[in-house]
Amino acid sequence: MEVNIGTSSHVVVNAHLLSGQDGYRSAGVHQYIYQLLDHLGKDSDDLRYTALIGGATPPPNPAIATRRSKFSTHTAIRRVIWEQTILPWILRDLQASLVHGPVFVAPVLSGCPSVVTIHDLSYIRLPGLFRRGNRLYLRLLARLSAQRARRVIAVSSFTARETTALLGVPPERIEVIYHGVRPEFAPLPGDQVQGYREHRGLPERFVLSLGTLEPRKNTLRLVEAFAQVRRDDTPLVIAGGRGWLYDELFARIEDLSIADSVHILGFVPQEELPLLYNAATVMAYPSLYEGFGLPILEAQACGTPVVCSNTSSLPEAAGDAAVFVDPRDVDSLAAGLDRLLQDQTLRDELRSLGLRHASQFDWYATARNTARLYRSVLTERGRR
Repeated sequence: MEVNIGTSSHVVVNAHLLSGQDGYRSAGVHQYIYQLLDHLGKDSDDLRYTALIGGATPPPNPAIATRRSKFSTHTAIRRVIWEQTILPWILRDLQASLVHGPVFVAPVLSGCPSVVTIHDLSYIRLPGLFRRGNRLYLRLLARLSAQRARRVIAVSSFTARETTALLGVPPERIEVIYHGVRPEFAPLPGDQVQGYREHRGLPERFVLSLGTLEPRKNTLRLVEAFAQVRRDDTPLVIAGGRGWLYDELFARIEDLSIADSVHILGFVPQEELPLLYNAATVMAYPSLYEGFGLPILEAQACGTPVVCSNTSSLPEAAGDAAVFVDPRDVDSLAAGLDRLLQDQTLRDELRSLGLRHASQFDWYATARNTARLYRSVLTERGRR
């Protein structure tokens, strides 16, 4: 018998990792939370939503109520304390039917069913690339949260397999829900793109590297590969906020004597990214490990050819619309980069394939599928 969950069903989303300021933390999981909150509730009114927020400003979605914390969660330790001690009381006060932890973790003593999103398991696969505190927190609470959750959302099929292999979550409790691509990511008029190049001081041709400056993004090997294929008319532009362990990257650029061919843009605000992708000749994304790889799809949606790693989720994200390389082999990366820079026909082909591939991903679908999963969990609860 079908159970009518009704409008009394109340879904609470822990949005405390929504970033309140520009910087590397406003990329990645921030975008996932923001887009989810922006699109939930727009297709159906059979669920009530509340987003719990800290200092950030959520999107203006009238379908979602917000509750701002009186307890500051701007540091990791304060957020963990709030999450595991105060949040359960808030859920009871709100009479929550379901809580969603959109970034790895839910309160252990939630008092209601939970859904958790797993973005990647790099902290297990590549532990040396994480700060010890972050690694220990995720190893303990992400595993416990995933095992206790009624459902786990994985952002790719690769991450779903990793979640079973490394966290012990049965496949039947995992659902793959892909990220989307915002409609702003699209081919833009040439005069608009040229105006942006002039504004940013960018050349007519360049290789774009986009991502937080941290070891997992593998920018160091990209710099070494670029040094092998360097062309005077096509510099490397590195865009991304400073994460951690990036000093070696800057030192290597100096050692290779390529500082005059490498432009460091730093963090680029989200509203500029479509213009940046459009301005680039190619994008290189040689990350060692990704749970999904959204920048690949964003570049493809803008018509920018991509060279990327052949590991983790990146072949899944890129589809048949990229040149794939071994991210741990500098020669492989150099060969792929050189091939794409030299071959205009290949770039044109990848542009066409990429536009078609990226068009399959949108945030409305992400939100619809997430809401459908909420209803599934609530229906199961109603039958018990």
